[in-house]
Amino acid sequence: LLGSNLGNLEWDEAVGLLRRLRASLRKGDHLLIGLDLLKDEAVLRGAYDDDEGVTAAFNLNLLARMNRELEGDLDLDAFEHRATFDHRRPAMESWLVARRATSATIAGERFEFGEGEAIHTEISWKYTEAQVAELARAAGFEEVARFHDARRWFVDALWRVPGAAR
Repeated sequence: LLGSNLGNLEWDEAVGLLRRLRASLRKGDHLLIGLDLLKDEAVLRGAYDDDEGVTAAFNLNLLARMNRELEGDLDLDAFEHRATFDHRRPAMESWLVARRATSATIAGERFEFGEGEAIHTEISWKYTEAQVAELARAAGFEEVARFHDARRWFVDALWRVPGAAR
């Protein structure tokens, strides 16, 4: 399972998805899941607010897609990308913030945005090692192993549906 998808869900949603996945498996089946681990905030900010503007372009592309796919008339220059770090989760968040008051029609509906008004576009959990274990337990799996990259920024966790011989 690609953990990047899981990281875009709130905790309860992620546990719910994993429980549904577990329900489709048999005793003794395994799940290999990749998860993005918590790392230094400067590293995270560099990835979600990069100097080259790649993440900003990716985020602003949401507005371009709304224009194209939902017959919108959003002024892309009226918004800017902002990345924040939420220490509670912990997670990076992406926002599109109105640089000035603007309005747009999207799918036939009119929207008004005040200066500074933000559209929340993404969360990306950065799991602690303890949260990896808790996620497995909460979803009904037992942990078998963890495989880290050299910097310990990511983990592939191997979980098993309990109840079968090891």
